[in-house]
Amino acid sequence: MKVLVIGKGGREHALCWKLKQSPRVTTVYCAPGNAGTAIDAQNVPIEPGDVRSLVQFAKREGVGLTVVGPEEPLVKGIVDAFQKEGLKIFGPKRDAAEIEGSKVFAKELMRQAGIPTAEYRVFHSSPDAENYVLSREVALLVRSRGRSTLRHTLHCRTAGETLEAVDRILDPREMMAPGVQVELEERGQKRVFSSREEARDFVLGRPIGMVIKADGLAAGKGVYVCDNLRQALEAIDQIMFRRIYGQAGDRVLIEERLDGREVSMLAITDGRTIIPLETCQDHKRAFDHDEGPNTGGMGVFSPSSIITSDLMEQVEREVLVPTIHALKRARRPFRGLLYVGLMLTNQGPKVLEFNARFGDPETQALVVRLKSDLLDLLEATADERLSNIEVEWDSRPAVTVVMAAAGYPGAYERDRPILNIDAAERIPGVKVFHAGTTLRGESNRPREARIVTDGGRVLNVTAIGDTIEQAQARAYEAAATISFEGAWYRRDIGTPPRDKHRPSSP
Repeated sequence: MKVLVIGKGGREHALCWKLKQSPRVTTVYCAPGNAGTAIDAQNVPIEPGDVRSLVQFAKREGVGLTVVGPEEPLVKGIVDAFQKEGLKIFGPKRDAAEIEGSKVFAKELMRQAGIPTAEYRVFHSSPDAENYVLSREVALLVRSRGRSTLRHTLHCRTAGETLEAVDRILDPREMMAPGVQVELEERGQKRVFSSREEARDFVLGRPIGMVIKADGLAAGKGVYVCDNLRQALEAIDQIMFRRIYGQAGDRVLIEERLDGREVSMLAITDGRTIIPLETCQDHKRAFDHDEGPNTGGMGVFSPSSIITSDLMEQVEREVLVPTIHALKRARRPFRGLLYVGLMLTNQGPKVLEFNARFGDPETQALVVRLKSDLLDLLEATADERLSNIEVEWDSRPAVTVVMAAAGYPGAYERDRPILNIDAAERIPGVKVFHAGTTLRGESNRPREARIVTDGGRVLNVTAIGDTIEQAQARAYEAAATISFEGAWYRRDIGTPPRDKHRPSSP
């Protein structure tokens, strides 16, 4: 069988690498691929969004199974297009993929199915969302100091009322003499401000537990975990006013922030049978100890150190089965990979998000542990005969460390030569999956001499070991072996994170 993998990241390289190992696979294509898939597959210069060209290629080459990596083609209906032409493809159809394409849809589905998740509100305009944020109560007393037309003490209930009081007290039109100040009292502690900007900044620094999410696809970056009012307002401004995520910001969700530990669970389903995959735990924040901005994922380890067999059964019973049944009842049968991001709270597991495809970098850690034939698993899902499949796993743990380009997750540099990948892969148990790489220069030069950076997350250095400590040590030895200008990575991947709120969605 010929197999086509769509995408160009680390997840797609991992899928190509594993599919190539199937005795039934003759050729693996990757569209468009990267420098790594050029080694483990045959790259095809077709972008994931060019559905018509992909369909034509699959028909012309006699591709027996197509596997979709990224979410955007799924949400836009690539599976529908392939099936219409009689082509076998792994992934959910457009209406089922909306579980990732719209966070509002996913939330409403969970509410209807009784699936535990955070409380939320949906907003269609930035003023409404900002007013909701400013309606949060703050424990502040506001007093005027100096000669002002306003009464001495103002009892303000919300952040919005407090800001209005500050503005009025420090408005020159309300002052009967120069030198008016505003006093803000919190739990007996008093602060005096002469500047309206400083006083407002103090109010907006009040702590809150709030998560702001763009409704649509935002490459894993449209989620803001806000520690104070200022961060919440800035998130709304970026999503809905500046529109940094485009149409994904037409609506925002404002959720309560859940506290606990974050875990990821992935399951293969053909709409009737559900096969949970091995557990894993990702690290979303940019820096060690889960600090810094949110990213698409800086690393992962598998299995998760905190998911027990009882917890897996609970999640399957309370989340996976109700979700698949709810989609079926809505006439949106889901066939493919369902990714569930969970927060383990004191009230039990709650869903943070759904993805309609393989996680990245979760896939990289999982494929090195998968002993079964991946082709058999994916083909059975597409054929709706998953009940006949059993999956076998390597009991050894795996760790994936993401090597990133300078500037990521913001603007990052490209075209930096990457050295010593081959040397890193000579370390026992190590496989380096390419994420943001490409080939540059003359084709007659050695391949490694032409590999350059082409993305924010550049390489996924993956290692398997007898223990999590050994896998971690191997991954970091390999990462230290590889070099490119500006390279950086977290140093604590594989170390269970501290009990802390989850910063995002995958």
